[in-house]
Amino acid sequence: MCDETTNQENQSAFANGSLSRRQFAVGSAAAAVSLVLPIPANAMDIVETEINVSTPDGVADSYFVHPSSGRHPGVIIWPDIFGLRPAFRLMGKRLAQSGYSVLVVNPFYRQAKAPVIKEGASFRDPETRNILFPLMQSLTPITQATDAKAFVEFLDASAAVDLNSKIGTMGYCMGGPITMRTAAAVPERIGAGASFHGGGLVGEGVDSPHLLVPKMEASFLFAIADNDDKRQPDAKDILRKSYEAAGLSAEIEVYTGAMHGWCPPDSEVYNETQAERAWSRLLVLFENSLKKTKTG
Repeated sequence: MCDETTNQENQSAFANGSLSRRQFAVGSAAAAVSLVLPIPANAMDIVETEINVSTPDGVADSYFVHPSSGRHPGVIIWPDIFGLRPAFRLMGKRLAQSGYSVLVVNPFYRQAKAPVIKEGASFRDPETRNILFPLMQSLTPITQATDAKAFVEFLDASAAVDLNSKIGTMGYCMGGPITMRTAAAVPERIGAGASFHGGGLVGEGVDSPHLLVPKMEASFLFAIADNDDKRQPDAKDILRKSYEAAGLSAEIEVYTGAMHGWCPPDSEVYNETQAERAWSRLLVLFENSLKKTKTG
């Protein structure tokens, strides 16, 4: 969950030695310009484009990357609270090299174009949080569903997307619950979703994302941060029961020792081992749920 408590927990992890200084360095401004991720085996040649996607509320600046030839399953990536930036372009590129047509969006396009903060900004800095929190709070269940439909329409209109395959969606931090709203907003097209250290997946309000599960047709992966689980230990069980009741497949796991925000390679709490394991589970999910002919 992206809040003050998360910041305090992550700093405590540094203080007690749970996170190494090498991990901390990955999130520094110096490292941000030289991010690298493993290249997939048999990586496909790709085409990268900075594009604008029209929505009912404006124009969303986005990054679209896909194999250079053929049609492939589409995927929507919802970034974390820091928004669209080089780390997420890198992850989108890596997924495209594995055979997907990937749209990485700027969820804050109504307020600002990406990047919304300067490179290397730290969540530990109050000034950074004062910029990011209002942007995150400006997103609502309605805006998220509106955007989900627009982004699916964009993918379905692209010559790089296979219309006979389902679309996948994946999100980090605040993007986690948006993947669930995406799956519920366009159930006939979303075949798989993945939430990495997603916050607010289970709440007490009538708009809690877990209440949307009966509207979905997608299989899901929930990679839960260790400290998020400690703060809300019943969330994983509620999610599991919700998907079982809906007859949908869901892999739900707490990643031991991984702090909230551990997946993006520019994160101050990046955990390479656990991030790679989560990525491998994502590829299995998409291979099993997207790369097949849609029905209906």
